[in-house]
Amino acid sequence: MTGKHDSEAFPVPGAPQRARGRGTLAAAIGTAALAGLLFGFDTAVIAGVTGDLTQLFALTPETLGITVSAALWGTLVGALFAGKPGDAIGSRDSLRILAAFYFVAGIGCALASSWPAFLIFRFLCGLAIGGSSVLAPVYIAEIAPPRHRGFLVGLFQLMIVTGILVAYLSNATISGLVGGDAAWRWKLGVTAAPALLFFVLLFAIPNSPRWLVAKGRRGEAALALARIGTASDAAEAELSRVEQALERDPPGEKLSWRRHRRPIMLVILVAMFNQLAGINAVLYYLNDIFARAGSLSPDRQAVLIGIANLVFTLVGMALIDRIGRKTLLLAGAAGMTLCLAAAAGVLYGVLENGLMLPALIGFIAFFATSQGAVIWVYISEIFPTPVRARGSALGASTHWLMNALIAGIFPILVAWSPGAPFAIFAAAMVVQFIVVAAIFPETRGVDLDEMAQRIE
Repeated sequence: MTGKHDSEAFPVPGAPQRARGRGTLAAAIGTAALAGLLFGFDTAVIAGVTGDLTQLFALTPETLGITVSAALWGTLVGALFAGKPGDAIGSRDSLRILAAFYFVAGIGCALASSWPAFLIFRFLCGLAIGGSSVLAPVYIAEIAPPRHRGFLVGLFQLMIVTGILVAYLSNATISGLVGGDAAWRWKLGVTAAPALLFFVLLFAIPNSPRWLVAKGRRGEAALALARIGTASDAAEAELSRVEQALERDPPGEKLSWRRHRRPIMLVILVAMFNQLAGINAVLYYLNDIFARAGSLSPDRQAVLIGIANLVFTLVGMALIDRIGRKTLLLAGAAGMTLCLAAAAGVLYGVLENGLMLPALIGFIAFFATSQGAVIWVYISEIFPTPVRARGSALGASTHWLMNALIAGIFPILVAWSPGAPFAIFAAAMVVQFIVVAAIFPETRGVDLDEMAQRIE
């Protein structure tokens, strides 16, 4: 659509049309956030089948580690290479491909008859997880109103946490309903159901208007804005802002250190600090940590950790657009430093064992409120539109690389000295506080098309 169609824009929507538009906007954001549920579900579901896989495929501790980490390395590859198709065909259409990956991986893992086949399908699942960790937040960030962007992109993190809990509940339910050797196949196969739902829903939502403008499809962008309830005068102003931003950062531009030095540095730092907090190492080895601390009922205490993660993720979402990203990162770094130092003190024998649970709950609370709520928001919002998906891919792949490295090193450090990892994590949070205070800009309420000027 070009020429006079562009100049005519579109009719001024009345109240019913605006209401429908808000419904479409909510549906679009909810659909993209569903990628987070798949992320959490497919990541955590493996925890319920490791015993079955060990027995069926005669796994050693080393090959079990390879089996569990196959998806993790897939996430790194998926995140690293998701940016280019995201910029080329758009986040929505790229997510359709990833939804198909989720579906095929779920069915493939359930039907796998050999260990190599299982690894291939888990790696495919990882590709979907890594790619959606880039593209879903980008899509939400590009269609969300600036004043609510932090909360709405934060829904992705909330859905990740929810997906993890759903995976645990699903595993427990299937164990109770399905007996025998087939239970593990059902546990993995059930992940295909939400993947199919995600795939279907993606056909009912519009492309990102910003991406459409970047591709020279202004008329389609105007229609997309109308679909999500943007009034014609506001839409014209938004389209003009996008076009002005594209004049500064033209479509087809490459992500480069020379032009995008500061956002590149910021996404790498926020992704690194997210993992240097030790969050995934703690979650992966939670029961072992409680056992080393001499705590009772590791499984029950792990449930409390999971509940705290969900509750304080909600707190972070409520605060991110009120007090800002930078403030949350600073408060979180300070709180995590104290909690991680307390956990190290327990494992060094300086503090009582009973302090381990409150220390870890406190750590999870500060992490979920700050780093957990901020990371995907910050990564998805600070790059210019033409390179946003590729810039987000850089941040997400840094996150997954650090995740894999720290998860691998953590058991070695614990074997050397149980308290050492927590002391290192606490020191990293001190560094984070200093770095964030010194160089991180606040992005709360800043329009995406003005972001590049704000962070130059």
